[in-house]
Amino acid sequence: MLIKKAPDIRWSEVTPERLYVNRREFIRASSGAALGALGALAGAAAAGPGVVTPAYAQDALANVRTSAFSTSEKLNSVEDITTYNNFYEFGTDKSDPARYSGRFKPKPWTIAVEGLVNKPGDYALEDFITPQALEERIYRLRCVEAWSMVIPWIGIPLGGVIRRFEPAPKAKFVEFTTVYRPSEMPGQRRPVLEWPYVEGLRLDEATHPLSILAVGLYGRTLLNQSGAPIRLVVPWKYGFKSIKSIVRLRFVEKPPPTSWSLQNSQEYGFYSNVNPEVDHPRWSQARERRIGEFLKRPTAMFNGYGDQVAGLYAGMDLHKYY
Repeated sequence: MLIKKAPDIRWSEVTPERLYVNRREFIRASSGAALGALGALAGAAAAGPGVVTPAYAQDALANVRTSAFSTSEKLNSVEDITTYNNFYEFGTDKSDPARYSGRFKPKPWTIAVEGLVNKPGDYALEDFITPQALEERIYRLRCVEAWSMVIPWIGIPLGGVIRRFEPAPKAKFVEFTTVYRPSEMPGQRRPVLEWPYVEGLRLDEATHPLSILAVGLYGRTLLNQSGAPIRLVVPWKYGFKSIKSIVRLRFVEKPPPTSWSLQNSQEYGFYSNVNPEVDHPRWSQARERRIGEFLKRPTAMFNGYGDQVAGLYAGMDLHKYY
């Protein structure tokens, strides 16, 4: 048996602690014994502190339409998607957001719209999200660290929101900013990144029908650790592009500097499309592990959404524009 020493081990090769501890359960699950979505929700809620820790009373989202964009792949459980999160504002460990987001207050909420638009201003969350437009979309989400999830997001198409603000002809990019509240977000007290967190999309990416602003999952409003009260979901890009707890949209002419590109431009490019042919300098992107599974699977180009989005990048060198 080959035993690797710590310096030789890539982060993507490490089995998450929760999967290791619960390996017998996952082996049983792989043979066909799986809980239904409602059972998983009830089980997670009853499992005690550290599993699902809502900081406010979640609201059921009514009259949600089923979207034609959804995948038919098996969902991850509600426990998977609420206890294994990347949200550095609450800490760098995957379990930190569920542990340390309880003080965060997602209500009331205001989003500033700035830059090259005809209708700038400060908008309440209720002005952004019209209940009659809510859709459930079951999307794959791929993390740069070679793991993936299948999540039933609830939200509205970002393109429709953007068009309401009437971007000017010079607007080519959208910059998104996360709220900055170190008193409620302990991770922001550490210089892990330059705060507040900033991400960006090209305008045609932002208005693509697959891009959504999510406000819920599993039929209810978002938990704090999942990006409450509103977050971006762009399913063909790596998960860190799906910025959480958004407080500002700014329309600009040039690509905005983004947090991870500022932190390490050699590892995190502006486009960040899922591309198995471009390795991260510290691990391969060719294979991925679905949360809850032991075996890895091949990574699909554009996370499997190539038929819908490949045309956005026609003629681009995707090794250069990574």
